[in-house]
Amino acid sequence: MELHTAKLKTLAGETVLYGLGSILPRVINFLLVPLHTINMFSQAQYGHITTLYAVVAFVNVVFMFGMETAYFRFATKPGADTQRVFNLVQTVVVFISCALSILIIVLATPIASVLKVEGRAEWIIWLALTMLIDALVAVPFAQLRLEKKAAQFALAKIANVLVLVGLNFIFLKVIYHPTVGIGYVMLANLVANSFFILFFVKTLLKWRPAFDKVISPSMVHYAYPIMLTGLAGMTNEMFSRLTLESWLPTGFYSGLSNEAVLGVFGACYKYSVFMNLGIQAFRYAAEPFFFSSARENKSRELYSRVNHFFIITGCVFFLAISINLDVLKYFIGNQFWSGLGIVPILLLAYLFLGIYYNISIWFKLIDKTYFGTVITVAGALITIVANYFLIPLYGYIGSAIAALICYGSMTIFCFALGQKFYPVPYRVTSGLTYLVGTSLVIFLINSIEINQLWISVGFHCIVIALFLGVVWMIERKELLGKA
Repeated sequence: MELHTAKLKTLAGETVLYGLGSILPRVINFLLVPLHTINMFSQAQYGHITTLYAVVAFVNVVFMFGMETAYFRFATKPGADTQRVFNLVQTVVVFISCALSILIIVLATPIASVLKVEGRAEWIIWLALTMLIDALVAVPFAQLRLEKKAAQFALAKIANVLVLVGLNFIFLKVIYHPTVGIGYVMLANLVANSFFILFFVKTLLKWRPAFDKVISPSMVHYAYPIMLTGLAGMTNEMFSRLTLESWLPTGFYSGLSNEAVLGVFGACYKYSVFMNLGIQAFRYAAEPFFFSSARENKSRELYSRVNHFFIITGCVFFLAISINLDVLKYFIGNQFWSGLGIVPILLLAYLFLGIYYNISIWFKLIDKTYFGTVITVAGALITIVANYFLIPLYGYIGSAIAALICYGSMTIFCFALGQKFYPVPYRVTSGLTYLVGTSLVIFLINSIEINQLWISVGFHCIVIALFLGVVWMIERKELLGKA
């Protein structure tokens, strides 16, 4: 138990460092939301941004092709030559991403028309080049994670987002011209991401194109189910943003066009970033941690403890954000406030997604990644069906509920299959108690109307402190390593 406690503290420390490189940049990046939504872009213009970046999220998955996870798997095998593995993986990524980039650039004009930004082919080209750069540095970033160079990882991510925010401010507040419009957002993204090439110049120069007639196909065979899983996962995350405008009955929200409704939905969806990126930081630290711990005694008990404290931490985030929307709403323009009701639902949905990521390690450890594809495709089908029926009834609230149904179902499917093929003694009862209890507290607190903002903030701080106190009383023995 003491060994497990020490390893948990190590994992927590690495998560904090990766948080600096993942959460902190995205929190800083969140500053772009008020820059974009307060007296800058209209609801309809923000709807265009939402659509374009939803498409980018889908295509990015194909650019990466699941090769980051393949790199972890093959580089951690006994006797593996990590530099050779890097060369082999990077070669596959470069080939796929360059081919896709060329195709998108050639077809930029018709793609712009399909995405309803006719005459803006340059925007499509900028996005293609941005995705190319992201792909080229994906494996170098994975290498930093494997080598536990979390500080360097954090430095690169933070520097990138500071440049991004700075460029957005310069483009939108200093040299802005209406003819470019939201194109400045994409141009800033491209320029900022270009600095990653400079950061990894030594690593990229060490890369030598390589192909092994046995290992390379094995890597692709291992990775492509992960890529398909990623596409299905993006369907779960982005599908509503691509269909809300067309599936929402005209005039559903009085005084707003469907394009404007999409902008409201996209702006409020940004608040889920606080949960989603906490999950991302955890994944950066946990994935190599789980692989490296797999051969140890009582590793499954360790996985159970990790999941238990992950749920507790997620519930704290869930509570703190959901009951403080009366303050957090000022980060977006007031014309977007009408959609804030989706935020608690999305936070809970993403917490379930985090639990899914946590317990999904079983099919990666036994080299049956196709189970991940099956589960996520099932989730995608649930997403499509749920959105189809719920959007016409409840608007963007229906989309948020669809996300919760999807991620909750995926977690249940993954747990049930995992207990059959790689049983782990997860603490189901205590986990459900925390999730349900936190949801009830949020519902009760948000039903109390307090007109004075400073009184509301003080009251919410007391609630959070009491919640943390209850958690400490329940978990203190284990947290102190005495259980």
